[in-house]
Amino acid sequence: MNASQFSILNSQFFTLMEKILPWFALKSVPGIGNHFFKRLIDRFASPEHVFNASDEQLLEVDGMSRRLVNAIRRHSISDQVKKELDLVSQKGYRIVTLSDPEYPPLLLQTPDPPPFFYVFGNLGASAKSIAVVGSRNPTRYGISTAMQLCKDLALLKITVISGMARGIDTAAHEGALAGGGKTVAVLGSGLEKVYPSENQKLFHRIAENGAAISEFPLNAHPEAYHFPIRNRVISGMSLGTVVVEAGQKSGALITAQLALEQGREVFAVPGNIHSFKSIGAHKLIKQGAKLVENAKDIIEELPNIIQKHLAKENVKQEQMTDNLPPLLPEELPVFQSLGTYPVHIDELVRKLSIEPGKLSSILLQLELKGIVRQSPGKLFSIEI
Repeated sequence: MNASQFSILNSQFFTLMEKILPWFALKSVPGIGNHFFKRLIDRFASPEHVFNASDEQLLEVDGMSRRLVNAIRRHSISDQVKKELDLVSQKGYRIVTLSDPEYPPLLLQTPDPPPFFYVFGNLGASAKSIAVVGSRNPTRYGISTAMQLCKDLALLKITVISGMARGIDTAAHEGALAGGGKTVAVLGSGLEKVYPSENQKLFHRIAENGAAISEFPLNAHPEAYHFPIRNRVISGMSLGTVVVEAGQKSGALITAQLALEQGREVFAVPGNIHSFKSIGAHKLIKQGAKLVENAKDIIEELPNIIQKHLAKENVKQEQMTDNLPPLLPEELPVFQSLGTYPVHIDELVRKLSIEPGKLSSILLQLELKGIVRQSPGKLFSIEI
């Protein structure tokens, strides 16, 4: 490595440190779990603003206590976090936070999204995603069905989400890749501890055609308790979850239950009535899950599912616009393009096709009207 390359790498590392360290600091405060972290970001827009807020402002947040305020004041960054970020930079991984445009939009709607992810590959921000999960010890029928289903979904430009476990998960990723589509693996371990180990090559293929992500530290082992935690991310990133084969106590059923709790759709592929590996899927069908024989059965439901989510967003938008001051015709589309999570001005330029100088002027007008907030780094959100 020459001096120029070293200088670039060093600069990238310090930029990463400056941007990400506050997120790690807030996450490490005892008593701040994912639910409360999201509540703080909803209120203050960034961890920096949380740390800079007065005691009185912090105590206005629902659930905040004087003890927790004191814990926030005592926050510190460990040397281990700095080593972790150094490894992220060395390995070419990235960290995507709640405020990044790349953060999965559907996951933002859940009550406890991870504050940040480690990402290998290109996560993107596709909202057309379907989760496919199932048994780790499937039948040949289960494997072939999962592969064909996901291949067809990929051909239809649907992103396939799964957990890269043995069995149906692996078949789901393989099928999506065979269809030339995008797939995302949500790991129950750190990115440096690929599990199962035989999926190391698949891990890299997924990253080339989508992303492998984890909310766990890079060297975290695949502990048993990690998998139910990651299952909520699989279902939360997706419009619906398809269960291909699952026994009576399968982890896939946990994912399906989480999908229901998150207000998402559940689909199930029927299997052999004499096979215990079909019990879980058949139980879901009896409880109202849509029976799936092919990708068409899922695609037929997508317009209704997407419309339902759009309706939810419209209700939120209407609630926020009830008490707006009068807006000029040029201000309204800019305001409507913003949400509660900060968006970079470059993203707004691309989205609205407005000249940057003009857009900056409109955003300033909205700030002066008290309905838009600017966060450090040219990030903008609705003032709530």
